[in-house]
This record gives sequence, structure tokens and C-alpha cells, in this order.
Amino acid sequence: MAFSTNSGGGPMADINVTPLVDVMLVLLIIFMVTAPILSYPIDIDLPQASRKQEQRQDPPDPVDLRIDAAGQVYWNDSVVPLSALRSMMETEVQRDPTNQPTLQIDVDKEANYGVLAKVLATARNAQMERIGFVKK
Repeated sequence: MAFSTNSGGGPMADINVTPLVDVMLVLLIIFMVTAPILSYPIDIDLPQASRKQEQRQDPPDPVDLRIDAAGQVYWNDSVVPLSALRSMMETEVQRDPTNQPTLQIDVDKEANYGVLAKVLATARNAQMERIGFVKK
């Protein structure tokens, strides 16, 4: 017992370190077994630097798409029906698929969310990659 009295009459001051040594030896063995497993090399394919200068193309002018409170869709300030929107987006993508224009969407606060959802689905189906929202 930790507080049993010995012949001196005071509490016993000896600490039993045997369980501590047992735990430390078990941890040492675990680390000795797992350390070699952690030191295996991992092959990683990193991109290589090229000496060729890539000529950056200037991005094309962005497409301004506005949705007003009535649900009308405007493509660069001209009214467009939702049915014609996909063909217009596909035309923009096909001009240069690697350098697409940014589709800047401006939505009125009172606009129906369903119209915006249809526009975003149409843009995704037309493979448009650059879509942004205009913050007022």
C-alpha cells in the first residue's frame, strides 16, 4: 500500500517503477518494429520544369449574363430565351476550348432561383469552365 506505515511510523515514500518500466519496454519494442516500415521510399512523379516559354493567350472578353427580377436572361445586354442559351454557350466554348471566356453572371436579388439553376446547368452541360458571379 502506498500509505501504509512502516517501522518508522511515517507514510511509505517508495514508488513502484516496475509497471512504468514494463510500459516503456513495450513501447520501445513497438517503435522498433514499426520504424523500418515507415522508412520505405515512395515514388512520386513530380512535374518537370520545361525550358519552353509558353505563349499565354490573352483571355477573350467576358460574357455578361444578367438575370432580372422577372426571370429574363440577358446575354451581353440583349434578351435571350433559355432554350437558345445552350447553343450560344457551346459556340463560345468551341471558339477556343483551352481559352474560354469567363461567364459573368449578375442576378437580381428578386430573381427566381430556378432560373439561375437552369442557367448554371446549361453552362455545365455546354462545358463552360470559367463561371463567376458579379457582386454589387
